[in-house]
Amino acid sequence: MNPPPTDTLQTLQCRALSLAGLALSSALTLGAVSPLPSALSFTPAGNGEFQFDTGVLSGKLRAEGRSFGLTSVTHRPTGQSLSRSVGLFGLYRVFSDGKRCGTAGWDWPSEIALAEDGSVTVRCPAETNRPFALRGLYRWSSPTTLDLAIEVTPQQDLHGFEVFLASYFDPAFSNVLVQVQADSHAAAPSFLVAEKSFGDWLMFPRDTAAVSLIRDGRWELPPNPVRWEILPKLACPLAVRRAPASGLTAVLMAPERDCFAIAMPYQTEGHYSTYLSLFGRDLPAGKVAQARARLQFLEAPSDEVLLQSYRSYTEKAGANRP
Repeated sequence: MNPPPTDTLQTLQCRALSLAGLALSSALTLGAVSPLPSALSFTPAGNGEFQFDTGVLSGKLRAEGRSFGLTSVTHRPTGQSLSRSVGLFGLYRVFSDGKRCGTAGWDWPSEIALAEDGSVTVRCPAETNRPFALRGLYRWSSPTTLDLAIEVTPQQDLHGFEVFLASYFDPAFSNVLVQVQADSHAAAPSFLVAEKSFGDWLMFPRDTAAVSLIRDGRWELPPNPVRWEILPKLACPLAVRRAPASGLTAVLMAPERDCFAIAMPYQTEGHYSTYLSLFGRDLPAGKVAQARARLQFLEAPSDEVLLQSYRSYTEKAGANRP
């Protein structure tokens, strides 16, 4: 591949709202070097490119009119490269009605617009073989936190719609974990390491309905079909990529309603990638649908900090849902 009834109790750990989570923003920020005056803004860089420098993270959006995904991402205090290949939070596979919409969403021609608040919106119009318009809004919520909101406007009913959001990390990020429900692998909800013994390509579904969607044939389509090993169900859509030498940790998360699976190869496989399967539902014609996700970089966070970060995000995301 290139670039069960106990659910309610077991997901309380991620769904509970914690007052402590509301005070995390200052505690979670990494040691920043002096930020730019517009530190939480994207800025034009010429040739249709947009760059960013939050004081902690720097890089750019993909260029040449195909702007989904952050590339050349660097942790400024240490100089550690964070991304590789086509980068972080890019649209990869997009599925609907038993078909794949092109090879990859990051190849779709797009238009990009900069807002007054420093966020950028990437727009892809509907086409004959893609009966929906799609736009993605990238916004920096803190020097270490990127939020993405994807909106889809279908021109016709779409069935089993999915956006497979991809992130390709520097090889230093060789540890990957996913927050899963209690099962034969763990007596309580916990972070499960994506070990080679589980298989090559691993999928953690939200529920039984998600497994049906994953196995409906979409991943058997050529080229590059993938056989996913189905692993324990998610306790919440929360995954971690960690660089063991430095402790730098990438945290990928999404509201439970928006993300029906998390996928990755085993942790040291050469893609060093992690994927969020977004939407996973039927979309009626003419009605705008939205899915959201967050990418955050923390320094050697404990499991409790990771969970508090997720609670804080999903509380705010729930309050802001249109």
